[in-house]
Amino acid sequence: MKRYFNTVLMTALMALLYTPGFAQDGESLFKAKCSACHNVEKNSIGPMLQGAKQKWVDAGEVEQLYSWVKNSEGVIAAGNSTMANAIKDYSPTMMTAQEVGPAEVDAILAYVDGWVKPVDPVITSGPGVPGGPITYVPNYKQNLNLFWWLVATAAILLFAIFMMSGSVRTLVNSDILKQKLIERDNKGNAKNLLLLIGFFGLIAASNITSAFTFNGPGKAAEGAPWLLIENSDLYILIAINIVLVGVLFYVRGLFKEFMNIISPPKPKAVKEVDISKKLNKILTDVVEIEDEASILMDHEYDGIQELDNNLPPWWVWMFYATIISGVIYIFHYHILGTGDLQYAAYKKEMVDSKKDIDAYLDKMAMNVDETNATVMKEPSDIASGKAIFEINCVSCHNPKGEGNIGPNLTDNFWLYGNDIKNLFGLVKKGNANGMPEHASKLNPIQIQQVTSFVLSMPYTKGKEPQGTEIEE
Repeated sequence: MKRYFNTVLMTALMALLYTPGFAQDGESLFKAKCSACHNVEKNSIGPMLQGAKQKWVDAGEVEQLYSWVKNSEGVIAAGNSTMANAIKDYSPTMMTAQEVGPAEVDAILAYVDGWVKPVDPVITSGPGVPGGPITYVPNYKQNLNLFWWLVATAAILLFAIFMMSGSVRTLVNSDILKQKLIERDNKGNAKNLLLLIGFFGLIAASNITSAFTFNGPGKAAEGAPWLLIENSDLYILIAINIVLVGVLFYVRGLFKEFMNIISPPKPKAVKEVDISKKLNKILTDVVEIEDEASILMDHEYDGIQELDNNLPPWWVWMFYATIISGVIYIFHYHILGTGDLQYAAYKKEMVDSKKDIDAYLDKMAMNVDETNATVMKEPSDIASGKAIFEINCVSCHNPKGEGNIGPNLTDNFWLYGNDIKNLFGLVKKGNANGMPEHASKLNPIQIQQVTSFVLSMPYTKGKEPQGTEIEE
């Protein structure tokens, strides 16, 4: 009856311990006391722990499991545990005695039995994947603003083309132009006929282009404009605007040609032109010396009079250009928001630079192995190495490195040498004599930190020397 009661009580305790709170405690206890020699899902220095408790329960020796954790040598010496006799020869070294209570043992085993290997998402393509495509995302907000500007420009050009086309149609239908064309054709001049053919071809082309419609390239995503304009759409609109400008000049040429037919320009008298004077006039807009009296101002001082010359044209052009550029600047940066002001551009550049710097530092920092490892002496690195040592190494080497299952790490005797590169390779890959590999737990920087901490540890008396003495 007592044995039955104990079994029921143990089952209730196990169910209670399989709560998330105990699992969290079990995880920290496992990492601090067990992870150096045991693995959750596979055999290591010690056997795999997942499902181990159930084996002791099936053997009816669950009570002795707690004794085994606290003192494995004592359980083996007692000789009354089939489970202890079955696993005593698994490793040449004995399991280190652990100062834990039954509740802590149950928490550790509850965490182990409930552990599920995390599944990393598999990304086969996309940005950041080696060999994957680089995706460029357009600035849809800026593209939409440019789209409206280009559409407005195209509308203005179309309006100008239709107005000019109407004038050309009026000329074509006029009797005076027809009479002039008949007179020219009688003289064997077919150029005007070609102009008319070109004009009517233009009319046909305008009927075709008027059938174009513009649709958004996709549905608006969250945070994106209601109409998504791709870069290719902008290129098409720019090309259309260029074509419309060409059409406008062509229609204007037709109109001018027809006007010349109706009213031929009078030949201008050819006069010699002084290139230097003409250039000076264009650049300075000065009045000829013989005409300066026309711009002489009324006031006089000490016999000096002032001429009311115009401003130099190049200066006026530059002034107008600054006004136009100022208007464009205000619309671009302050009204439409299609461009970033200096502070916003600076912040974006800083963010991009920070990403590049972090990527470079990560790449260079993790490029450490047993061929180029160096001793780290910064206090922050030594402190990090100490924390890693306390989690992964104390179960075999004791907290001060004086040795337990593993050798004393603080004396001058070394089994595999005391060079940082040898120690790095040993911690990283482990060996067949009981040293587990840590490459699956620690990154290269952490391995370099813990090996640097081991080399900085002061001498502590402990386990008998092993290996060869190496003077510092």
